[in-house]
Amino acid sequence: MFGRQQVRTVHITTDGIVLRERAVEEYDSVLTLLTKERGVITAYARGAKKPRGVLRVPGELLSYSCFVLFENKGKYSVDKADLNSLFMGVRGDVEKLSLASYFCQLTAELAPHEEPALDYLRLLLNSLYLLDRGKRSCGFVKAVYELRLMTMAGYMPNLVACTGCGCFESDVVYFLPQSASIACGACIQNYPENQIRVPLSRTVLAAMRHILYAESEKLFSFTAPKEQLMDLNEITQHYVMTQIEKRLETLDFYLSMQI
Repeated sequence: MFGRQQVRTVHITTDGIVLRERAVEEYDSVLTLLTKERGVITAYARGAKKPRGVLRVPGELLSYSCFVLFENKGKYSVDKADLNSLFMGVRGDVEKLSLASYFCQLTAELAPHEEPALDYLRLLLNSLYLLDRGKRSCGFVKAVYELRLMTMAGYMPNLVACTGCGCFESDVVYFLPQSASIACGACIQNYPENQIRVPLSRTVLAAMRHILYAESEKLFSFTAPKEQLMDLNEITQHYVMTQIEKRLETLDFYLSMQI
């Protein structure tokens, strides 16, 4: 006679940040977390909505904590969490908060699930830090985050050289978001007229190459004039939307703040 099979519960400790919170029942929440060891996971946080609950603050959007999780049959629950950062400078600014919410939604779409994601976590934390301390503008951080995240997630465009002739530099260069490549002024004639092409200035092309190929420590260490930065923003945003083939409501809300 066989006894009842013992349920195996795994105890996990990992750094993570809340990408999304969804209230369930009266006081509980389901959290979408970006974690160092497990990437994007969903965890049940009992009592996270209680006014004096120990998980109330760690269970809020953008809260970065050391989480202690229980895993049982592929499902996670939060046992406790030690708060590391709240990014109050982001929370207290509507524009920054709306941009951070977009980062979170895009990350939940693109970051790996149930796999280590240290680089993704580092990118998000560094971006939030720059916004929190006001060290870089929203537009600057947005462009860098979008293109770097897409690169990490497997959507890296080929910006090394023209896909037609292989030239590294040209007086006229176009970015082709659908094919994730660039073409010089001569080779662009070989593409269908209805294929979207965006002219790139030397400054914008150099910035895009930097975002793609720079080491993490130097990712944000470049500058661009305001006009070129606006162009860069439009290009990276359009590239994201073209490749993931969907609109994100958090992006729409952020853009509504710019009007």
